[in-house]
Amino acid sequence: MTLAITYLSPDKFWLLLAVAAIAVTYVVLQTRRRTYAVRFTNLDLLQSIAPKSPGWRRHVPALILLVALSSMVVALARPAREERVPRERATVILAIDTSLSMMAEDVPPDRLTAAKSAAKTFLTILPPKINVGLVGFNGTGTILVPPTTDRARVTAAVDRLELDERTAIGEAIFTSLQAIRQAPVSEDDADNEEVPARIVLMSDGKTTVGRPDSVGANAAKEAGVPVNTIAFGTDNGVIVLPEEPIPVPVDVDREALERIADATDGKAFTAATEGELREVYRNIGSSVGFEIEFREIGLWFIGLAMVLLFLSSSLSLLWFSRLP
Repeated sequence: MTLAITYLSPDKFWLLLAVAAIAVTYVVLQTRRRTYAVRFTNLDLLQSIAPKSPGWRRHVPALILLVALSSMVVALARPAREERVPRERATVILAIDTSLSMMAEDVPPDRLTAAKSAAKTFLTILPPKINVGLVGFNGTGTILVPPTTDRARVTAAVDRLELDERTAIGEAIFTSLQAIRQAPVSEDDADNEEVPARIVLMSDGKTTVGRPDSVGANAAKEAGVPVNTIAFGTDNGVIVLPEEPIPVPVDVDREALERIADATDGKAFTAATEGELREVYRNIGSSVGFEIEFREIGLWFIGLAMVLLFLSSSLSLLWFSRLP
């Protein structure tokens, strides 16, 4: 993974011009010294009275010193790296479609079983301090678990999801907003800004009853709650009802779910297998449960500069019995 580094005080980099000036001055002085040596016409006498030239070694301490100064300038520019930090406070409502179309077996062993498994994986991805609630919806929306940090309780409720007739996505959004209002409030929440909340709505069909999707989306937009939608299933899904022996197609209405996400500043995802659904949940968990913070790493460069200064001093004393 690439380490992304930014600088909180990049204006300090102008000090590198001073380091460059020192480097240029050093080169000029060395050139003058070489020119003076060439002007000494009696080379045999010069070799007999001058000590043996240290050659390239005399430049090493100076070069290390310049690198150390450059490292100090970088430290003054306050380098920082991005770190993914778990959110301390947030509320996520997991709304899962339990309409009869979820019995389709185009996603083995069937859509609902695969959805349950992926949802339970999602619960393990989120940081433990985030409140998670569960809403099941078919012809109506029902708060099965109000927002809580008790993952075992939510997991058990996911396992108990059962199928029923009709699909009411608009009602599911209203029920999820009601669940968000039931989130526990701590002293920190009361004194600070509003705790972020988000709805993750997974469905495989289109609304057949209840308030329209657009009405629910507008309510979420007014409440400032993004709705991430997941269109789950394939276009080959069919179900067989007891009263209708002929297979009934149950296509996924991706466009309707995309409109909900767009209207609420959320994101729309699609998943045709349990593995894809797990990956979608993983991406959502990263965006909901974590935030990016900058951690300053200037001490790294200060430490490097100190090591280089000690090295430069040691080499100069060892080779020339003087400090650089």
